[in-house]
Amino acid sequence: MKYIHKSRESKLIISLSKGNILAFNTLFKEYSIRLYHFSYGFLKSRADAEEIVQEVFTKIWQKRGELRYELSFKSYLFTIAFNAIKKHFRTEAQISKYIATRAPEKHDNSTSENINYNSLFKHVNEIIDQLPERRKEIFIKSRFDGLSISEISRDLKISKKTIENQLTNALSFIRVNLKEK
Repeated sequence: MKYIHKSRESKLIISLSKGNILAFNTLFKEYSIRLYHFSYGFLKSRADAEEIVQEVFTKIWQKRGELRYELSFKSYLFTIAFNAIKKHFRTEAQISKYIATRAPEKHDNSTSENINYNSLFKHVNEIIDQLPERRKEIFIKSRFDGLSISEISRDLKISKKTIENQLTNALSFIRVNLKEK
């Protein structure tokens, strides 16, 4: 793959730091596929890799005024991506630990009912694991931690509408996948 020339990249970064959306789009086109493959190599999930790319470029846009053209933009991008991947794995570990602590206890129900319940519980957790990281985090805060949309919005510093959309998408995804089972 052909790399962008350093002097052209520097000009794009200067333009981006001034809020030029065309410079942002050019850098996105240049690096997004490589970031996706880098992320996918760790995560083995298309949705999660795409989310990492979105997260990286969202941070780039938010911090555009702080970018320094003399430093390696590529290194900066991949450092952000790697940190996001590490965060993803930490979140996954926390979710797994959380789910393990919430696992159903054995009751005096029939063996058949226990098997059906445990099978359904396992399947629901597998479906939840397929959600993109941010959506999964929002869903768990809402459904398992019992937080309101306002509380999640404050906690994650994102709009209530985004929280509502993420919950709607998560529930829809879970319903569709449960119907298939």
